[in-house]
Amino acid sequence: MDVIWRQETILERLRGGERVAVGALAELVGASEMTVRRDLDVLERDGLVRRVRGAAVGMLTGEETPYAARSRQRLDAKRRIAAAVASLLDDGETVVLDSGSTAAEVARELVDRRMTVLPLSLHAADVLRRADHVRLVLPGGDVRPGELAFVGPLAEHAFRVMRFDTIVLGSCGLSARNGVSAHDLAEGAVKQAAIEASARVVAAIDSSKFGRTAFGRVCPAESIDVLVTDTSAPAGELGRLRDAGVEVRVV
Repeated sequence: MDVIWRQETILERLRGGERVAVGALAELVGASEMTVRRDLDVLERDGLVRRVRGAAVGMLTGEETPYAARSRQRLDAKRRIAAAVASLLDDGETVVLDSGSTAAEVARELVDRRMTVLPLSLHAADVLRRADHVRLVLPGGDVRPGELAFVGPLAEHAFRVMRFDTIVLGSCGLSARNGVSAHDLAEGAVKQAAIEASARVVAAIDSSKFGRTAFGRVCPAESIDVLVTDTSAPAGELGRLRDAGVEVRVV
């Protein structure tokens, strides 16, 4: 059984902060209680659950799911999206790589490529730091805890003095009506500056983000040149995005 699916299923069951017995979780995922306890140990180390006697309590009660949880969710889809996005990038390009778990998967696809990459998070920067042929440029600024995304005026200033061929853009929410949105306003401002400094916007967004609208608006759907998503994306919404002039690729 896939450990990523099992831990994601456990997290979804625990969402909301209620106490759930280990036995109930084991029955839910079809695994032994010993296996579930090992999963809970991992999730507790990441701050996603709290262990109590014979049970666990979820810690994901806020609107923004922590990076540690998102990095486990829909991993197969994110890897397919990342590979497709990487195929759209040419060697020699200058690329902004957005923060977020899907962008970190894109970073892994770029390790052996020859290009200049400015990542908007330390997660992606850590993936690329040993890449022999990638010129790694960091924007500076403050770093959001957990997300490890660069925010603030120093990060925004980087895009007033540099220009890029492509931004690989992530999202907390996407719809044809409300466009791309982000939970954190400071992070959204950096995304906006990066979009303005880039000649092309390639959105790497998995299907779970469709129909959601987060607090801060990043850009309208019309600002996206190419959207890469997975096969579970809603057909109606994809049609509306195509009508808005977005090239849609489903993988």
